[in-house]
Amino acid sequence: MSNVSYSMDKIYSHKKIEDIIYSEWEKRGYFKPEINPAGRPYSIILPPPNANGNLHFGHAMFTIEDILIRYHRMKGFAALWLPGTDHAGFETQFVFEKHLANEGKSRFDYDRETLYQMIWDFVQKNREGMESQLRKLGFSLDWSRMKFTLDPDIISIVYKTFKKMYDTGLVYRAKRLVNYCTYDGTSFSDLEVVMKDTAGILYEISYSIKGGGEIIVATSRPETMYGDAAVMVHPEDLRYKNLIDKSVLIPLTDREIPIVADEFVDKEFGTGAVKVTPLHNFDDWEVGQRHELSGIQVIGFDGKMQNTGVVDGLFTKEAREKTIELLEEKGFLRGKKGYDTTRRTCYKCRNVLEPLPLEQWFIKVKPLAEKAIDAVKKGKIKITPRNFESVYYQWLENLRDWNISRQIVWGIRIPAWFCEKCSNWTITEGKTPEKCSKCDSKSLRQDPDTFDTWFSSGQWPFATLLSQSSSNSKFKIQNSKLESSSDFEKFYPTSVMETAYDILKSWVTRMVMFGIYLTGDVPFRQVLFHGIVNDPYGKKMSKSKGNVVNPLELIDRYGADSVRFALIYGNATGNDQSLSYTKLEGARKFTNKLWNIARFINMKQETLNSKSEIRNNLTIEQLKNETINKLDKEWVGKIGELVPEITRYLDSYQFNLAAERLYEFIWHEFADKYIENVKGRIDKDSFLVLSSLFLVQLKLLHPFMPFVTEEINEQLSLEKKMLIISDWPES
Repeated sequence: MSNVSYSMDKIYSHKKIEDIIYSEWEKRGYFKPEINPAGRPYSIILPPPNANGNLHFGHAMFTIEDILIRYHRMKGFAALWLPGTDHAGFETQFVFEKHLANEGKSRFDYDRETLYQMIWDFVQKNREGMESQLRKLGFSLDWSRMKFTLDPDIISIVYKTFKKMYDTGLVYRAKRLVNYCTYDGTSFSDLEVVMKDTAGILYEISYSIKGGGEIIVATSRPETMYGDAAVMVHPEDLRYKNLIDKSVLIPLTDREIPIVADEFVDKEFGTGAVKVTPLHNFDDWEVGQRHELSGIQVIGFDGKMQNTGVVDGLFTKEAREKTIELLEEKGFLRGKKGYDTTRRTCYKCRNVLEPLPLEQWFIKVKPLAEKAIDAVKKGKIKITPRNFESVYYQWLENLRDWNISRQIVWGIRIPAWFCEKCSNWTITEGKTPEKCSKCDSKSLRQDPDTFDTWFSSGQWPFATLLSQSSSNSKFKIQNSKLESSSDFEKFYPTSVMETAYDILKSWVTRMVMFGIYLTGDVPFRQVLFHGIVNDPYGKKMSKSKGNVVNPLELIDRYGADSVRFALIYGNATGNDQSLSYTKLEGARKFTNKLWNIARFINMKQETLNSKSEIRNNLTIEQLKNETINKLDKEWVGKIGELVPEITRYLDSYQFNLAAERLYEFIWHEFADKYIENVKGRIDKDSFLVLSSLFLVQLKLLHPFMPFVTEEINEQLSLEKKMLIISDWPES
């Protein structure tokens, strides 16, 4: 922190003061809720950034959370903003594999333990950089409570959750069709699937009817016909009614399959007859369950064809071309036409995902989703902006059972052991069992899969708070409630979950489901969504496009205060925005304007020797009563109106309106009008009003621009204590 001086530098230099001020805040423990021990609890859990690289500019939107925390801290709350990072299972392993590829290596070159340790070391280096970036933005996080999703105490809670859900029947193991990326070698839930509109081809293929005749089947995937279980028609389609229950022969293999009827078929689609391949199509899987059809798995987990006797060993694209060639050659191909379709693709590598049958751990989501929906409908959780409520409801109402198994090394390994003798699964809270829970055999092997990242991060609000106490070792789940004495008791449910709207489905809904199930209460009282920060041309930032903006570069150029203010100013809560260099420059000029106002007051302090005349404990009403000059009294009244206005905006999450009002008032009213008037008549009385009113405005602005306001406060000695822990103004 700079030394108190009558003489302020002519130009404000953010580079000189920001790191010093932040270090002072942190050293004095001002980020901890204990600075207001008697205050009402107010808590926000930082959405944990992925620990696989530097922060992107979207993370700068955490400014909203810092505004809320600083505001409530100044209002006397015991305000906790708890930081953490997410191991981000698949995403981190994907990033690390790209790192290996640059070195001419792959994940297959290492055993499980070695690869895990290599990724661990990689992540630890990145975490240090991320924490530094969060500090650079001025975020007043309580670093003493920093958590990581792979901390032993967090893992312990995740294990207990899995065991409880298994014991109560919410977790089950089943062989079902899953979204599988043959390139990355893992399954995904529906959330990791990107639906891509694609121009395809609809092929018409002749299937010979046993006993004579043919039926023309329409399909966009002829390469999977080797795994067909049936041909299907609509029960009321007069063209095929006499063919139902007859058998056909699959072209090129002559394997016999039945013709079945099901109302799922669209009579207008293609020829009105379709093939049923239950092990390679999600809709066909459901049909197969209804008609007790199984089929054959003809695409392997390596993406190559198998069990066909015709195109084995070929990748699916090559197999399709070869199959079409053979069908044409043998006279089975009767036609083809353009066909617009939608393909499921991997959200990272963008390859087409294959529906493949795989035994996995699933969560029954319906009972959890119903309670999560009820929590919002009954007002236990309020969502801002309100328009996101419909998205929340729609997602939960249509949620399918959740596949939580991932075939990767990086993450929390599933605590389940398979008995080689009786095929029973023994589930523990993490400890390796000595014997099978069913037959007492000791021939056990652990499931090699890890949990889906969202399974652990979905427990983040209560897991982080529980893990802050040594009593976590005694942590128990009883009757769907957690028992522990820790931060959990004081700060749960948390006050606000503030995050980007694009993870409403993947994270917010799951936190609500887990929170209610495990604690008997919601994880937060409010959900507040911010929008996406796009590049200056309105395009989404991505490394592949080369348009990612590093927030540190802008902080270095404009200062953290300017970056924070530019993100809030002119952008309504929940709306997307484009990065604006014009707003950044405007925010920088505003910072300089504040500095110049402070320099004017500083010079008048020296002229009037008025430091002793500044009285910091005066309320607006007291100041108004002690003000002599009529114009001064009028301006005290204006500030008296400004305080509740800004307070109202912050309480209603209208941060943009608060920022815009402060900007306009400080620059175009206080500076342009009041200071210009007072310049020619300043005395000790008017100086008291001038300095006192400026202090109020600094306090109102502090949550938005903490560094420059803190430095001005120190330079002018307007308060004996730092601005970060000063009282919020009262009108």
